[in-house]
Amino acid sequence: MGGRGQAGSSGRKVRIWLLELRAPFFSAAVVPVLFGGAFAWWTDGAFDLGLLLITMAGTVSLHAGTNMINDYFDFKSGGDVINKARTPFSGGSPFLVEGVLNPRDVYLAAMISFGIGGAIGLYLAWAISWWILPVGLAGGLLGFSYAAPKVNLAAHGIGEIAVGLGFGPLIVLGTYIVLTGEVNGVSLVAGIPIGLLIGLVLYINQFPDMEADASVGKNHWVVRLGRKKASLGYPVIVGSAYGFAALLVLFGVLPVPALLFLLTLPIAVKASKVVLASPEDVRSLLPAQAMTIQLHLLGGVLLSAGTALAVYLA
Repeated sequence: MGGRGQAGSSGRKVRIWLLELRAPFFSAAVVPVLFGGAFAWWTDGAFDLGLLLITMAGTVSLHAGTNMINDYFDFKSGGDVINKARTPFSGGSPFLVEGVLNPRDVYLAAMISFGIGGAIGLYLAWAISWWILPVGLAGGLLGFSYAAPKVNLAAHGIGEIAVGLGFGPLIVLGTYIVLTGEVNGVSLVAGIPIGLLIGLVLYINQFPDMEADASVGKNHWVVRLGRKKASLGYPVIVGSAYGFAALLVLFGVLPVPALLFLLTLPIAVKASKVVLASPEDVRSLLPAQAMTIQLHLLGGVLLSAGTALAVYLA
């Protein structure tokens, strides 16, 4: 009985920490690595599954650290405590608010995750190219600074840009360097559509949190514009992702099969209609939040698959 009880307690702790890590959302770190790998393969014929997986482990570690440190800062600011509109996709961690986890433990876990990501980055820099260090450091700092006191990029209205840059172009560039040993600014540009999509995930998830964020000075663009005006930004951002991807194909930065990405257009149109129809109704926005995550994951996978497919069609 005691053994089963301890096993059950341990299993519950593991589940809590996986939820605190936001493990189901690690696709935000995995997708740009996949695309960076496909892009390096298409442009330079460079592919190494082992290096790709090591890179993925590093980016996931940095993502976990980012998730936890932002939960910690949001809890300390009081924003998550007063937030009554928490959804499965937004609103911060319930475990700090409910006292299930100790803030100090979450902070320590975040630092450990950043440390693991940093150690992987150091290894890759030593083994392949020291250019990996500034790229990884920039990504880590953007994640840490999103809600950090004094810096607080979200409060200055540039949080969406920081997240889009960190989980789009920078990871794509870093993956490209790992696989080729070279710096190529074109890979940075190629990652912009994925950056726009992950920025869109953050953007839609700010709608339910608007009042709580505003009360603690987290003045992102949904707070600045209000939900109704901000809803117009959703189709603009998602449309920019498709438009930019098409331009990249037009100018030969990406191969024509990368246009498989366009298969996600019905999801984008449906999500845009939901956001425009009910921007003030938090519960009505839940399907749009889910579809935006699907859009980032499926869109990123199709963009990667199309780029990789071009290797065989060449």
